[in-house]
Order: sequence, then C-alpha cells, then structure tokens
Amino acid sequence: MSFEDHRNYLFAVAYRILGSAADAEDAVQDAWISWSSADRSGVAEPRAYLVRIVTNLAVDRLRSGQRRRETYVGPWLPEPVLTGPDIAESAERAESVSLAMLVVLERLTPLERAVFVLKDVFGVPHTEIAVAIDRSEATVRQLAHRARAHVEEHRPRFRASPQEKKAATDRFLAAATGGDINALMEVLAPDVTLWTDGGGKVRQALRPVVGAERVAPWLTGVASRPYEGVAIEDMVFTTVELNGGPALFVSSPAGPLATLSVDLDADGRVTTVHNIANPDKLAPLAKGASLAF
Repeated sequence: MSFEDHRNYLFAVAYRILGSAADAEDAVQDAWISWSSADRSGVAEPRAYLVRIVTNLAVDRLRSGQRRRETYVGPWLPEPVLTGPDIAESAERAESVSLAMLVVLERLTPLERAVFVLKDVFGVPHTEIAVAIDRSEATVRQLAHRARAHVEEHRPRFRASPQEKKAATDRFLAAATGGDINALMEVLAPDVTLWTDGGGKVRQALRPVVGAERVAPWLTGVASRPYEGVAIEDMVFTTVELNGGPALFVSSPAGPLATLSVDLDADGRVTTVHNIANPDKLAPLAKGASLAF
C-alpha cells in the first residue's frame, strides 16, 4: 500500500492530537517526507510505522503550539473541519472530534493527549503506543488512566443525538438571526457560555460571555449590524456538518466569516456556543479540509 492509502487516517490522528487542521496537514506532510527518505525494507506494518511518525511530529507541534497560545488574543478554540455522515452516525466518532471534546483535550499534557487519542479513539494497543512514543508500557497505561479520568470529569454530561442537535441548531439560527431576544432566551440555558475566537484578527469578545441575559443581547447585536465590513444582507447562513455534528456556517462573497456550534442539556437548551471567527482557522475550512475517520 502507498502512503496515500494511509493519509486520511494519519490526518485524523494528527487532527485530534493537535486540534488544528493546518498543523495536522503539516504533520502528515512531514511524515510523508520521512517515509519517502526512510529505508522501509524492514517495515512489516506500514500504518503502525506511519502512526508512530505522525504522533511524534504532532506531539512536538503541540508542545511548541502551547507556548504560542500563551500570547494568543482571547480564547483559543480548535480549528473546525468538515465531516461526513460516516462520522455523524457514529456517536463515538462524533464525540471524539467534537469541539467540546477537543476543548477538553486541551487540558491534557501533549503525551496524555496523544495516548488518549491513540488508545480510546483509535483502539491502538498499549504495546504499540509504547513503541510509538518511546515509553514503557506501564507509563503508557498510567498516561491513559490519567487522561481518561480527566476527560470523564470534564466532558459534556449530555450527548444529544444528531436529530436533536440538528433541531436545536435550526432553532438557534432562527432565534439568533430573527432579532427577537425573547425567542433566543427560550433556546438558551440560563448558564449558557459563549466562547468566541477571533485571535485578535477580527472583532470578537476577548473573554467568555456567561449567562443567557448576556449571551442573547450579544448574539442578536452581532446579527443585526455589519461585521468586518460585510453588510447583513450579504451574509449567508447555512447549516453544515462540522466536527461530527450540525453547525452554522456564516459566509460572504469574499469568503467565510465564522462558524457557530452548540452543546445542549437534557432539555434541548443551548449550554455552550463555540464561535470561531479567526480567519486563519477558517482558511482550511474554505479549502475543504475534512475528516473521513
């Protein structure tokens, strides 16, 4: 099998470790360079060999990226990617790539994150992970245990079905763009939190907006006036499949403006809104960056 037969799988691994489509693609490209120049005569399992390479490249990038994020303007959110029905129809796959999960994974150390992705998402045995990250199997098991415990503590308590999330996203879009704060308040949980990521490149909130009484006016205000020189009538609001579930994609003739995705409580109310508007993070999306695994 050629490298291209494994490219989508490697991208899926790297993206979950990094939370960045651009960095994941760079890691995969660097893995291809290593693969092309290596003596592969003794490689019995090409996928395992390539996973080892891309994992270490991703961990190195994650470490350097964490230092860059210390000076990031405002909240840092993962880069959104397009996903298809194969991921959306699998609850485990959809959750593993959701923005909510990727935000939780940001709390882990780079090695914990890599071990969690390889073991809990892709089912790689502890023995193979130990070889991939050059640690003992006992250390890998400890890393996996710590990572799993942290994820269980912070992951969203309620997992909405694709149908529930699609209905809630449609209600949220109608309320947010309709200019009726009362209608929007009805779809928001009282303790809803809005996270906006503009990276200092575009106008966004620099801190989380907490509470329905603050989030509703913020959203209706943004939806009622020009944004970054684009008039309201020139904006296009569509529902797309991002990160394993439905999300709002806001675009203009000049290109993408933002994505908005929501998390729900057991009553179908919005508990979290992730608004990604940093142009750098939308660039891979505009190019069609997508996940197949």
